[in-house]
Amino acid sequence: MTRVLLLGGTTEAAAMARALAEAGVDAVYSYAGRTEAPVAQPLPVRVGGFGGVAGLAAYLKAEGISHVIDATHPFAAQMSRNAVEACAEVGFPLIALEREPWQAGEGDRWTHVPDLAAAVAALGEAPRRVFLAIGRQNLSAFAGAPQHHYLLRLVDPPIEPLPLPHAEAVIARGPFEVAGDLALLKDRRIEVIVAKNAGGAGAEAKLVAARELKLPVVLIDRPLVPERRVARTVGEVMGWLGR
Repeated sequence: MTRVLLLGGTTEAAAMARALAEAGVDAVYSYAGRTEAPVAQPLPVRVGGFGGVAGLAAYLKAEGISHVIDATHPFAAQMSRNAVEACAEVGFPLIALEREPWQAGEGDRWTHVPDLAAAVAALGEAPRRVFLAIGRQNLSAFAGAPQHHYLLRLVDPPIEPLPLPHAEAVIARGPFEVAGDLALLKDRRIEVIVAKNAGGAGAEAKLVAARELKLPVVLIDRPLVPERRVARTVGEVMGWLGR
């Protein structure tokens, strides 16, 4: 019998969960547990890590999982690596529901960098007003450039002091609108945006706003994950499941 583990936390995962529920597929939705109030799902939900590759492999066998769908964020690379290795270890099929990365268009002023350290370096030495749109997990990487003023957009209010001396946090959950991001960038007098190349429509508004305002964007490339089967739509994944 089919029993699916859906590794989620994205808008694509939410759409996948709805499709599985509507089709009556036995499935479990897994959240990493990084947000205090995750979005409710139409499937049974588990929250938290698995304990690495060995822990995930053990969970798959103990819970009678037959298929794994990795619909995590494109920058949740460790979870994706663990999923590839665990599924290979136990011999269970895996597919990734992965959004296309953003592509620069006419008028975009993008600088592509390979990682966080390169993004910090790309900001330069002179103080700038930076919209640091990377979430809360990697803020400490920018502590080495304290001369900048950082605007952060976080899902949850920070519990501990931010690791940046000059920073302001806006608490909001996407998807975001272009008009709202235009107003935000203008109001905070932002000079440059730093973002991860997550792709998708939910967070693209800031890039459209940057194009309209002719602002430069430092875009961090996606981390590498092992080769795996990739789908771009929920329909492709349902076909893979034979539904």
